[in-house]
Amino acid sequence: MVNKVILVGNLGKDPEVRYTTGGQAVANLRIATSRSWTDKQSGQKKEETEWHDVEVWGKQAEQCGEFLAKGRQVYVEGRLKTDSWDDKTSGQKRSRVKVVADTVRFLGGGGGGAGRGAGAGAGAARPPQGGPDDQGGPPPGFDDGGNGGGGGSGGGHEDIPF
Repeated sequence: MVNKVILVGNLGKDPEVRYTTGGQAVANLRIATSRSWTDKQSGQKKEETEWHDVEVWGKQAEQCGEFLAKGRQVYVEGRLKTDSWDDKTSGQKRSRVKVVADTVRFLGGGGGGAGRGAGAGAGAARPPQGGPDDQGGPPPGFDDGGNGGGGGSGGGHEDIPF
């Protein structure tokens, strides 16, 4: 059985980072993907946008909070997970499907990001080389030189696991 999701889309809002009681970082991302086509009967261009809730854990979650902002393009690899709960106001059973990310890659372009690691977004918008275990350096376009892209402690890309 396979449960694998790959998305390339834009953030609809800034990441929300929180920490568990054990100190583990968790980031929630809201990603928009879209497709467009031409309607065969009318000849009009149509577009459809889907919104995806993505959950990122650990060091990647912290880096998402530091380097990503609304409008930024990202590549996400992960798995689908369904959360279920009882609605406290209506008493009804509720559920939602989210993506639990194994890999998040920061792609070039997109809005925002100034002051949040501005050098992190200038790279080519392409999926990663290698699989989810590929720890081959910083996100595309990441600049740990004097351009403000390093951020964080130490500023070097050795701390970035993807």
